[in-house]
Amino acid sequence: MRIGLLTDGGYPYATGESRLWCDRLVRGLPQHEFDLYALSRSARQEQQGWVRLPDGIGRVRTAPLWTSGVGTRRTGPPRGLTGRLATGLGRAYGRRDRRRFTAHVTALVGSLRAGAETGEPGGPAAGAFTEGLYGLAELAREHGGLSTALRSEATVRIVESACRAPGAGRTVQGATVPDYLAFTVELERALRPLSLDWYGEESLGAVDLCHAASGGAAALPGLLAKRFFGVPLLVTEHQVPLRAHYLAAPDAPFRAPVRALLAAFHGRLACEVYRQASVITPGNTHVRRWQERCGADRAALRTVYPGMEAERFRRVGEADDRGGPDTLVWIGRMEPAKDLIGLLHAFAEVRRAEPDARLRIFGAPAQGDEGGAYLAHCTALAAQLFPDEATDAHAVGDNPVTFEEIGGPEVPDLAEAYAAGGIVVLSSVVEGFPVSLVEAMFCGRATVSTDVGAVVEVVGGTGLVVPPRNPRALADACIALLRDRERRARLGAAARARALELFTVEQNLAAFRGIYLDLVAHAPARWAAEAERARLTGPPRPFATPPEAHVLGQLPPAPVASGASRVPSWAAGAEAEGVCAGAPGTGNSHA
Repeated sequence: MRIGLLTDGGYPYATGESRLWCDRLVRGLPQHEFDLYALSRSARQEQQGWVRLPDGIGRVRTAPLWTSGVGTRRTGPPRGLTGRLATGLGRAYGRRDRRRFTAHVTALVGSLRAGAETGEPGGPAAGAFTEGLYGLAELAREHGGLSTALRSEATVRIVESACRAPGAGRTVQGATVPDYLAFTVELERALRPLSLDWYGEESLGAVDLCHAASGGAAALPGLLAKRFFGVPLLVTEHQVPLRAHYLAAPDAPFRAPVRALLAAFHGRLACEVYRQASVITPGNTHVRRWQERCGADRAALRTVYPGMEAERFRRVGEADDRGGPDTLVWIGRMEPAKDLIGLLHAFAEVRRAEPDARLRIFGAPAQGDEGGAYLAHCTALAAQLFPDEATDAHAVGDNPVTFEEIGGPEVPDLAEAYAAGGIVVLSSVVEGFPVSLVEAMFCGRATVSTDVGAVVEVVGGTGLVVPPRNPRALADACIALLRDRERRARLGAAARARALELFTVEQNLAAFRGIYLDLVAHAPARWAAEAERARLTGPPRPFATPPEAHVLGQLPPAPVASGASRVPSWAAGAEAEGVCAGAPGTGNSHA
């Protein structure tokens, strides 16, 4: 089977968010061939290069959509072959195409105005959004030049008219000329995937299945592949792009009207992606609830937990207390969302009840000045909370609180960090799928966590869960486990068993192996076009025609009830067209 793997800011880039998961998927399913279609987010990401690609990758095509102009790069066997493909951005539209462009942009922006007013991702205006989106995609495919047209004064005037139209909400009506210009720039950037040259018979039209590694921009090429070629679309989300956009919106350098229109755009796009996807695989129930809220059909949803490598934590046994049963361990990226401030206040309460308790914090600050400032604030707070005891940012010794990095002589790897204590603490106020929590479970550690994201779903009763932003509750849970060694061991053993059952790479690969086969088996076969291509270029590809097409002679009729049709369901289409059911190269409407 040939899979079109679609990513946005992820695989194959070394800093990509989906790097590990996609790499394990490709390496774990060697019976399939993967074509990679990747969008990059920044020049820095491209400069840091790619991971080493496995043999299961056939061709790689990338698009740096952060640039001012749109183009694509592609590589394929032999590896390292690169080139830039023209997309016809400089062409001017004729009168007829200008009318088409104006109508499609008007429909799309009008739907966003309605969405900005209601705040709902779906609604009656969703049809206008899809009409405009696919209309612009068809225009770009036929004539190119879409990005140039979207950056034109005509688009700014359409945005202005939509914001001033009767019925527009107060927020949108408050837009000014700088807002029109800012939104036009962002709209062009969001629609750049429509201008790529990926939508040909030898590109996405040649794959059996598109698998988007996230929603949003990554799924846009999959929408067009389904629109133009009928390729089924599978969408996997471990986090919700729409939720991430909502969380980042207050920090964006835009006024309220632009933020409202952009939120409406991402909401409409999410609804259309979920509507068109044949199967949606959320990484946890927290993500699933967001998808259902945006209109995803429950029948299309299948929760598939992210697969993680359990082998690297195998040597950390359930009874391994080398770091001391009185030691709490925190592991992660040091940033405000992890609420280390609350953790330090909670540990001050723990020290009053258990004077021998220690807290070891492993990790590095988030990138940028904010990360360094947050780490400095945490170390200063630790010194303030424990003034009579020595605290150091790096040394261990007898300090009650230490801030350490993994990779030193004492803690050379991640497994050793989890082995450094008897209890692992997660103190976040915002969390998606808690990776560090699963790693602690692989190590057989008892955990104390805050109730955020998918924490309760992951823990499943094998650890203690407390409300976020509640240092007192966090401290009480830690004290309870510190004072009860048997309970701590019992929870750790149960956590390890649960993690090995649900969160391994093997279960993840088994799930997608079945989903791939099920999708292709039920998707309408594009057998007519494939048969013609096979006649011209060689034998048909697997899955291009149904097995029945290769059976010589007529098949016996299936037993049916009295009065019912005796034509097999797979041959109904062939009979309607007057095609012999047993002729090579013919087929049914389903694989």
